[in-house]
Amino acid sequence: MSTTRALRISFFLTVIIIFQSCCVKENAIVAHRGAWKKNNLPENSIAALRHAIDLKLAGSEFDVWRTADDSLVINHDAHYNKLLIEETNYTDLIKFKLSNGEKLPTLYEYIVEGRRNNKRTLLVCEIKPSEISKERGKKTALMTVEIIKKLKAQKTTSYISFDYEILKQIRQVDPVTTLQYLEGNKTPKEVQLDNISGIDYHYSVFQKHPEWIKEAKESKITLNVWTVNDAEVMDWIIGNNFDYITTNEPELLKQRIEKKK
Repeated sequence: MSTTRALRISFFLTVIIIFQSCCVKENAIVAHRGAWKKNNLPENSIAALRHAIDLKLAGSEFDVWRTADDSLVINHDAHYNKLLIEETNYTDLIKFKLSNGEKLPTLYEYIVEGRRNNKRTLLVCEIKPSEISKERGKKTALMTVEIIKKLKAQKTTSYISFDYEILKQIRQVDPVTTLQYLEGNKTPKEVQLDNISGIDYHYSVFQKHPEWIKEAKESKITLNVWTVNDAEVMDWIIGNNFDYITTNEPELLKQRIEKKK
């Protein structure tokens, strides 16, 4: 990468960080796989996404896989109805309905719904590492970014992944989008040096490395945590003023935040 391009990317990331620090409230709630639990909705369903938007949550997370015939679909696990998604065509996957009667949604359908009547809920797109190859995972990332750009959803979408190379691949084609790393094995400063916008680690990582909370804030990168469902853990996270808190219990978390005010 040329020095000029590196400086340009650094500038764009600085602008994003400043924007985020001005606009993101502390302890903003992100629904993990949508707001599904209270109403017994299928995880990652359109209905769960819609409920997160209706609750006016700060974000709603979802998971992307690529099928054997290159369809991008929303599902958490590598398998759907005992079929390995990466080795199955989409037409075979949708023979099996979700528990509420929906079909397995495509990324295109999900983003279209995520933009409808949505003024505040960020679409937090987790790109799953491929179980076939690292290169396949990076191609899936590029295809995902292409669809989101096509739908003009760049400003309302951020990307997360356990695969660091996927995030670096996205950064190569989009110098300004928000990226957060999930694995929990890099310091905030290491992530910042690679032009990754933030960290999104399991709460146990921050309990083991509380110094990373301060380091992330000093580095002015986004500080997110998952998956916080226990009231006691919620209170600890709230007390440390994270930017975002990802949870399966958005209603409970909202109550705990309001109680602390």
